[in-house]
Amino acid sequence: MARHLEQLNLAQREAATTLNGPVLVLAGAGTGKTRVITYRMAELIRSGTDAPRILSVTFTNKAAKEMLERTKALLGAGLRRRPYISTFHSLCVDVLRQDITHLDYPEKFVILDRGDQESIARKALREIRVTEKQMRPGDLLSIISRWKSAGLAPDRAAAMAEDDREFLAGAAYRKYQQQLKASGSVDFDDLLLLTERLFERFPEVLAKHQQRFSHVQIDEYQDTNGLQFRIVEALVREHHNLCVVGDDDQSIYGWRGAEVKHILSFGQHFPGAKIVRLEENYRCTDRILDVANRLVAHNRDRHKKVLRANKPSPADVRFLKFEDEQLEAEKVVAEIAFYHKMKFVPLRDF
Repeated sequence: MARHLEQLNLAQREAATTLNGPVLVLAGAGTGKTRVITYRMAELIRSGTDAPRILSVTFTNKAAKEMLERTKALLGAGLRRRPYISTFHSLCVDVLRQDITHLDYPEKFVILDRGDQESIARKALREIRVTEKQMRPGDLLSIISRWKSAGLAPDRAAAMAEDDREFLAGAAYRKYQQQLKASGSVDFDDLLLLTERLFERFPEVLAKHQQRFSHVQIDEYQDTNGLQFRIVEALVREHHNLCVVGDDDQSIYGWRGAEVKHILSFGQHFPGAKIVRLEENYRCTDRILDVANRLVAHNRDRHKKVLRANKPSPADVRFLKFEDEQLEAEKVVAEIAFYHKMKFVPLRDF
């Protein structure tokens, strides 16, 4: 076994060294998922994979930067070229900069900020004679964002309207989208929607981007929405060299379009998938994990996993209730300060 892999536990090592085919890494909270992702990238490069052909997608620019720095630290001079580490939206900007003209948008399209979006939404509402008392621009944008996350174009959204409010929003959505295209502009959600449309309508465009990446990794897979899933599925359709890392127990973004079914049914979408469970927790004590395990066990629609503590604790779990988040934060800070100053507990232990 390579010496650098000795720093990983058995499950982490299995995930980091399974380099081909579909892999689902179920990473409970505090189990070292970022370490696994970076070690796996390093293993791919050490095994001869050309670094730029590795696509690793995460949800924030901060996480992408951290992932690159960790990979650099592992490989040192061995990292001659960078893997492609990106957020979903940055990846889609890259795709669209190359190929958006197929959809009759200008090559140098403009990505609107929130203020510009609200101005166009306000104009769209005025055009269909809807006042701001009936619907505010911000509310319209929230509805449009939900529809776009589900992959719904204006015509389909209007046809699926469930009440008068959604019917009005559907009409405004059509006007809003017409104004965006006329000005050569896109909003944040369009980055995903138009990329999916490109891959669906233009096989030669999809084939080009499939050939760019021989291996794809996705972090926080439980938070992917339908558009993101379909973009990923299209990219790996020819080789299925897909490793996703996530935890269905941490799926909390359903309100903004995330679909936990993507991680629950991974094996159905990608037959023959290998499942690796990271269950050794380095963040919490055994008492905390005992409570968490018993609580989440009531959820039957989940991948079975039981987190184990890496460190014991004599302290029992306390349940405290607060009137608001400000009081909660003040209490947490006071507790940390007390244990640090009076009990000499290092801040890194919190």
